[in-house]
Order: sequence, then C-alpha cells, then structure tokens
Amino acid sequence: MSKPIEGTPLMRQYFAIKEKYPGALLLFRVGDFYETFLEDAVKTSKVLGIVLTKRANGSASSIELAGFPYHSLELYLPKLVKAGYRVAICDQLEDPKQAKGIVQRGVTELVTPGLSFSEAVLDSKCNNYLAAIVFEKELLGMAFLDLSTGEFLVAEGACDYMQKLLQRFAPSEVIFNKKQQALWDDFVKEDFAVYALEDWIFQFDYAYGLLNTHFGTSSLKGFGITDYAIGIVAAGAILNYLAETEHKEIKHINSIARLEEHQYVWLDQFTVKALELIVPQQLGGTALIEILDRTVTPMGARLLKKWLLFPLKEALHIQKRLSIVEYLIDHPTLAALLVSHLKQIGDLERLIAKVAASRVNPREMVALKRALEQIYPIQKSLENSLFPLLQTCGSKLHNCHDLVENIQNKLQENPPMLINQGGIIKPHVNDALDAFNAMIHTGKDYLVQLQQKESQRTRIPSLKVSYNRVFGYYLEVSNAHKNKVPTDWIRKQTLANAERYITEELKHYEEDIVHAAEQAQLLEQQLYQELVHAALEFIPHIQKNAKIIAQLDCYLAFAKQASEQHYSKPIIDNSTWLDLKGNRHPVIEQRLPLGKTYIPNDIWLDQTQQQIMVITGPNMAGKSALLRQVALTVLMAQIGSFVPATSAHIGIVDKIFTRVGASDNLAQGESTFMVEMTETASIMHNLSDRSLVLMDEIGRGTSTYDGISIAWALVEYLHNHPRYKAKTLFATHYHELNELTAELARVKNYHVAVQEVNGKILFLHKVVAGGSEHSFGIHVAQMAGMPTIILERATEILQHLSAISGKIPEKEIVTALSPTKYQLKLFDADADLGYLRTFLDEIDINTLSPVEALLKLSEMQNILKKERNKHKNE
Repeated sequence: MSKPIEGTPLMRQYFAIKEKYPGALLLFRVGDFYETFLEDAVKTSKVLGIVLTKRANGSASSIELAGFPYHSLELYLPKLVKAGYRVAICDQLEDPKQAKGIVQRGVTELVTPGLSFSEAVLDSKCNNYLAAIVFEKELLGMAFLDLSTGEFLVAEGACDYMQKLLQRFAPSEVIFNKKQQALWDDFVKEDFAVYALEDWIFQFDYAYGLLNTHFGTSSLKGFGITDYAIGIVAAGAILNYLAETEHKEIKHINSIARLEEHQYVWLDQFTVKALELIVPQQLGGTALIEILDRTVTPMGARLLKKWLLFPLKEALHIQKRLSIVEYLIDHPTLAALLVSHLKQIGDLERLIAKVAASRVNPREMVALKRALEQIYPIQKSLENSLFPLLQTCGSKLHNCHDLVENIQNKLQENPPMLINQGGIIKPHVNDALDAFNAMIHTGKDYLVQLQQKESQRTRIPSLKVSYNRVFGYYLEVSNAHKNKVPTDWIRKQTLANAERYITEELKHYEEDIVHAAEQAQLLEQQLYQELVHAALEFIPHIQKNAKIIAQLDCYLAFAKQASEQHYSKPIIDNSTWLDLKGNRHPVIEQRLPLGKTYIPNDIWLDQTQQQIMVITGPNMAGKSALLRQVALTVLMAQIGSFVPATSAHIGIVDKIFTRVGASDNLAQGESTFMVEMTETASIMHNLSDRSLVLMDEIGRGTSTYDGISIAWALVEYLHNHPRYKAKTLFATHYHELNELTAELARVKNYHVAVQEVNGKILFLHKVVAGGSEHSFGIHVAQMAGMPTIILERATEILQHLSAISGKIPEKEIVTALSPTKYQLKLFDADADLGYLRTFLDEIDINTLSPVEALLKLSEMQNILKKERNKHKNE
C-alpha cells in the first residue's frame, strides 16, 4: 500500500500491519468491530453490501471505512473468500482494559480460498484443496493439501498427467513460482485462484528440510516419496505457505502420500466432462455422482467422489470392494444397523482437524464425543459379521474411550459455541470454579435479601435494586420517598421521577460478583483448553477411524443403490473381454417418467472376434446414450459398485476415451470440428491394449466426403494398430462404414432399430446386428416440429440426390438441382423491378452509415409501393 504511515496512532498501527500483507484484505479488530480502510473498505462494502463511510485520520484527510461486528465474522468471511480474496484477520492480542497506550494487534490468520476451516466456506461433500505446482523441463511436480482434513498428496509426471490431476482435484487455490508465471499460463486450461511465491522457496534442500522438520523425521523414505524430487519441492512450498498465512497448528497433517499414475484408470478431461461424472453438461441435468451418492457422512461423500474420479486398475482390490458390497446386500439387517450409527457421526475428519488447529468450539467438542460414541457399536457389529474383510475393518477402529469419557465428564451436554459465554464446564469438575459459580448464581438471592433489608430499614416500600453497564448495581427510589434516603447512600443519577444511589455494601458485592464472573470465565477457558490439548494425542486414531468410516459409508451406499435399482455384481478379471447383458444407463433410467422403463442392450467386445462395433441409426435413436452407458458401467465396476446390467464380465480397462457430444470451444476461436479432431488425435496418441474407446459421429463437422474419409481411416487405424487392439464402440451416421466389415475381420456392424409406421418412425432403442441403410433424418425433423414446406422440399431434394448419388462429384450436386423448379420466390414474378435492381446496384453498403441505410430502405419501400399501385390501376 502506497499510503504513508501518518495520522492517528491507530492508523499508523494499521498501515504498519497492512504493509506486511499487501495482497490481502485486512480485517482490523477495533473494539467490537472488524474494520477495513481505503481500497479494502471499498472492496469489502461491495462484496458484503455494507455501508461505506469515512473516518478522520488526525491531521491527515479522512479515509474510507467499512466494518461489521466481530461476532458476524463467520457470516461475512466466507463471502469475501468466495469472492476470491485473501483475508488477513488482525485481532487484539491483549485485553484493552490492561493495555497501556494503543492495544497490541497482529494477524492471527490469513484465510485464502485454499486454506479454511470455516463450514460456511467449505462444502461438506467436497475436499478443499490447495495445490502447488513446479515446472522442471519435461517433468512437473504437484502437491495437494486439504487443510480441513489433513490429507497431503504429492505427484510427478508429464504435462498431460498433471493436467488430469489438476482437473480432477479441482483445487480452490494454486500456488507457484512467480518466475514460472508464463509456464503456468501455458499449462492451465481453466480459471483458478492463484498466488505466486518468491523463487527462493522452490529449492529442493529447503523443501526437504521443511518436510522433515514438520514430520519429525530425518528422511522421507518412510513416506515413499524420495524419488519425487520435484513433488517434494511443491510439498515444501505448501508448508511454507501455511507458515506465511499464520497456520501454525497443523498437527493433523501427519503424513504425506504419493499419487501413482499406474494405479488408476486414465480419464482425460474430455471423458470426465462428456460422461458427466461430477457435473452435468446441461442446465437441469444429472451427473453420475448424484445417482451413486447414497452416503450418510460427509467423509463418505468426499471419498466416493474421489473413487469415481480415480477408478482402480487392480482386479484384486476391486474384487475386495465388490465382495464387501455383496455381503452387505445379503445382510440387510446389518447394513441398516451400520447406517443408523453412521448417520450420527457427522464430519469426524474435519472435527479432529479443528481440534489440531485449536479452532474447535465447545459445541463441536460435544459433537466429537457423540461421533466417537458410535465407533464401539460399529466395531462390534463388524467383528460379529463373520465376514473377514469387515472384521478387519472393525479391528482397525479405535473407540477412543478415554477421550469420550473425558469430554463426557467435563463438558455440559449443550454448551454455548463460544468459550467466553460461560456455562461450558460441568459442576464438580473444579472446586474453585464451583465456588465462583455459586457466588454468581446465588447473587439473585443476595439482591432480594438486600432489597428487603434496606426497604425495612428506610421504610421505602417501592425500593428497587437494578443493574446497568454504566453504574453497575444501584438502588432506585421514587421522588415520593427520596426524603427517606439514608445519609450513607451515595447519589449517582437523577431521573424525572426517581433517583439512583449506591452503597458501600452494594459496591463490594458488585466487585465480588464481577471478579467471580471474570475468574470463572478464565478458569473455564483454561479447563477447556486442557481438554482440547488432551484430545491431541487421539488425532492419528480418529483420522484412521474417519477413513474406515468413509469406506464403510461408500460400501453401504453401493449396497443400497444396487438393492433398490436391481444392479448385479460384475465379474472383474484380467481378461480382455467386455460382456454386458441387459445393460442400462444408470442415470437415464432413474430420470424416466413414471411407468416408462429403460430398454436394455447387450454389448460384447473382445480382441479376437469383435474388437470394434460400428453402430448406425438415426439421431435420437439412443446411440450416444448407449456409448455413455457402457463407459459408466465399466467405471462403476472398477470403483467397486454393482452395475446396471443383468450380468457383466469386464476385463480390466486401463484407459477410457470418449469423443461423445459437441464440446465446442468457440470462445477460444476453435470450431466444433477443430475440437473434435483435437480430442480424437489425443485418443489416437495415447491408446493402450486395454483401452475402451467410445466415438460418436466422428467427422460430422466437415463435408460429407471428408467426414466419411476420416471416420473410415480411424476405424482402420484402430483395427490395424500394430501394438494395441483397443475395444471400440463407433457410432456413426455414415452408412458407408458398413462396408468395413468386408475388409476388417474384427469390425462388426450393428444398428439401433426403428420401426416405420405410416410414414412416421418409432424408436425401439434396441441394438441389433447388421448395418442401417437409412438415417430417417427428415422423420426426425418432422418430430421436432419443422414446418411442412421445408419437410416437403427436403424430401424432394433427398429423392433427387438419391437418384444421382455416385454419378456426379459432390461439388456438382448443388448445380444438378433444378434452380427453376426449386428456387424460392422473393418477389411477384410479374413485378417490374428493373428500376429497383438498378437502385440496389448503385448502393455501396460498405460506406453506408446506419442512418443512411434506413433512408435507402425507406426509398426501396416507396419504389415497391409505386410498383404495386401501378399494377392495381392496370
């Protein structure tokens, strides 16, 4: 900030602190308010919709001011963070009553989009990641941290892998080396909240030392990340950023894990988007996650999303998940019992993170206790299940009995949220606290006795004992009795109808009560902090509990979905088959109107007989839905879910590629066809032997012959690839591709059946063997409500083109249509428009202004009117 350090002592203090955090909005605590000044005040008032005022700054000119009560921080802070601002919270570091001179202040937290514990900022069903990225020649390193849970991950790889990770993790904020700004700009494809750090932070030795210091280790070998040198640099940058933003209590970040590309199915950004895994492409649409998410805990919801974006590739791990889901389906009583306990747990993962950061309030501590109380019955239910995998889960749970008992014995069942509100600690926990509370709570009796005693002594029947913040406790006497006031009373205030007094006894009582309240509050805070500190040793156990509970929640969600929607258990192995019987689309079938059922289909692909299915049929027949349902079924199977099919035998798929639906990037100057070709090229360059390729209407964005040529060549390439036989579904409206079966042994033709009745078509949505010879495009246009005159004209053109097909080149087809027969008439054929044509020929439209153009249009209207009138008279 360029503002000079001048004006009042308060403003000089403000400018000194603001100078340390130039890129953040500074919330400056002044008494009971958080204030913002100058540019910060202008921004804050706009975002929060609060009044912008001015404040005098000593001899300096007045400055802009906007503020809100300190107790409204949880209401206003999320709005500032969601608006993309970094917010520095500057608190009073000492009691203003004890301060000599100006109150000492300092920034206690710097909240950024990627670093927050606030429930108002966080989405309970989504992780809130901070990402760091480092560019090093052909290799990139990345680290991801969710401060609210303690999850810390590191990865290394090529550019395309890092882009996939960035898209899947969708971090709320990204930090990078300010000297690599240009590399970041070239790398990123979407908008992120970013912050650039100094170059010296991104040094390997510095990062390695930071990580070892934080974890209390001498080597990172135990975490298995020592060969991720660039990733370590990124992870070190995150720890540095935590320190810079005043996040120092981070004991819940107690491990770091590596992300390995080979463990998960390859899903590029086009596939995640096209399959609508997390976000629907159309407004009002439904993503797959909305269908699958039947979880009852926030941890389970977050884990399910992660599973969906990172499907497994190891058959053994998938089979374990499927067997647990199967057992829960077969034992509904156990499943219902587990769900009933899970519903009472809440967000255990984020609760213990708040404990570690010393940000947990008394009400959340009670919520933690109630969550932990559910662990024991869950543990016993799992151990009694007689199913080894569930028994293993149960044996890993820790009931944290000592912590539960400690909270139970010390905290009130319904404490206030703030520790300075009192009433947090139960009676009989601390003798001194009990004594203070007794003095506070018996005060009413004392005041009643005092009022009665003084009323009798002075013979003033209407005597009142009251309290206000200015005078404290006082005696109030009406004017009718003021002559009875004793001489030892001290007058403090005169009102219209009464006078107020204090006495030495009342003053001593007030001092005792105020002292007791202050001491009780300090003692409660001390006892509460001791309780929070005692909970720190349980962090690893509770974090492990949270992970197991999240997994169990996902298994139960899969079991519930499978039971209700009649899903079947897929066979998962290392074969190269894809055999789906009675396969359905998991999203569409649940969104159909009541009484309507989804038409199932069979799909068979292998590497020896039917590697490629070429599927023809009219638009709206369901080709795209078929392609998507196959991909979604495979994905569901490889995350451990049952699938929407009568039966399914799926050989492990390691990459899923889709080119389904339009994804124009017109805003960046790319046409539909360019985007289509870019995505298709990416698929061809990254094929593997276990890939599943789904291609829909390739080549439709260019001329017919170009489109056919490209589609034909793609099918040949996929079939004749020297190394890989990728299983492929190829939907097309080019019926010429049916000829490929004569040349390519593993290409088979199928079509989506339709039935034509009285010139209209009925979509059967059933895939049958053999190619289609008719696209029914005009019928579809009719169903869409196209005007009859256009439909009739289209039919004439279609018949004419069919007659000349193959006899003349494509570029001459237009001229082959009779212009006299098919020319649309704009003017009456009898009209003499020679003068109008001459008039139009003389106009240079490139030099006309808007006004001149309107004048010329008016002249044209007059010419036509004259011509029309001339014909009428004749």
